[in-house]
Amino acid sequence: RWTVLEWGDRPIPGPRTMTQDPVPPRARRRRKFDLVLYGATGFVGRQTVAYVAAYRRNHAPGLRWALAGRSRDKLEQVRRAAGRGALEAAIVVADAHDGPALAALARNAHVVLSTAGPFDLFGGPLVAACVAQGTHYVDITGETPWVRGLIDQHHDKAAVDGTRIIPLCGFDSVPSDIGAWMLMQAMQERHGVPCVDIKAAFRMRGGLNGGTLASAFNAIGGEKARLLADPFVLNPQPAGLDRQAHADPVLPYFDGDFQAWLAPFVMGPVNTRVVRRSAALLGYGGNFHYQEHQRVGSGLVAGAGALTLSAAMAASQAALGLAPVRALARRFAPKPGEGPSQSAMDKGSFRCELVGRSADGKLVRGHVSDQGDPGNRATTKMVCEAALALVLDTQALPGGPAYGGVLTPASGLGGVLVQRLRRAGMVLQVDP
Repeated sequence: RWTVLEWGDRPIPGPRTMTQDPVPPRARRRRKFDLVLYGATGFVGRQTVAYVAAYRRNHAPGLRWALAGRSRDKLEQVRRAAGRGALEAAIVVADAHDGPALAALARNAHVVLSTAGPFDLFGGPLVAACVAQGTHYVDITGETPWVRGLIDQHHDKAAVDGTRIIPLCGFDSVPSDIGAWMLMQAMQERHGVPCVDIKAAFRMRGGLNGGTLASAFNAIGGEKARLLADPFVLNPQPAGLDRQAHADPVLPYFDGDFQAWLAPFVMGPVNTRVVRRSAALLGYGGNFHYQEHQRVGSGLVAGAGALTLSAAMAASQAALGLAPVRALARRFAPKPGEGPSQSAMDKGSFRCELVGRSADGKLVRGHVSDQGDPGNRATTKMVCEAALALVLDTQALPGGPAYGGVLTPASGLGGVLVQRLRRAGMVLQVDP
């Protein structure tokens, strides 16, 4: 349905318009493993092992998989802790900077799922190996400056080879990206026109793990800070776009569509960039606008709370821009491998409400929600289902088996991921 945009000087076919060429021979060749979980000993990595073990036991007993990382002993401990469902998983030892080991890992895998951050420090060589070997890849990064580098280095080759490199497949940024995609689909199907504006309002309850905080600290400061602030950092052709019109909100306001006070959302500077890249790749239209916020509530008390939250976010961002403050924060933050307790993760939840509007004022509404800590439980579900989509649903993926590039959840997985997440218990709904 979507139109074809251009990437640089070369047109890049969109998922609905590309020629269905044969899959490249190396991508078609049967690999030793269907799925390799890299970073399996980390906090989220251990959860992916448990998730895939349960999925394999209940739905895909023939799935050939492996756990990968730099320590065989720790990988074997994780495999034992995951129970009988993980006993058939192989062990692959590969340090994040060992080029030959990573090349062998990628050569033997159909799909690699990585949870090994900070990705700017540890992720680049693995992605390069996957691109070189024609191996599909997903991860949970929220580091948009790093993803910008992946686009510059690898998009063209991955597109030619039909290799899907899909970062940002956790809570950063599946609810935003897939939610906006669903509303765009609904507007087209119901009214025959696109959304020109989509906004999202989040409510969430959960904790942070040490790996997420380490990635966040690493992404702040210097040139990375400039890239983080660019609303079009992930777009194919950012030159000439109106950055002011798409700037991140800094003040609260009362929104009539949500009937609630909205404040800036801490993850907005990541999620909005991903949705804008999807809009460019899928052709949502040159006047498309997307923004997101944190929903606080209605009434005067909520208004005061939104103002306080906005001021606190601005102050914390300014403080963390100073290296001594970041160093102090690291001392008291959870260390990589640490995170919330099982009980705390069970009590978490999130809800992302979305409103889409066409140029002539037609509205569509929807929401994405789930139980469980969003940065840990929901992220695990999202990234595992994204990887399993690449393993098990190849023929149904948008663009067909030969479509590739450095993509987004919406452009690389689309409705396949929607259906998989629904079957896994997540609510993804467009209102009647």
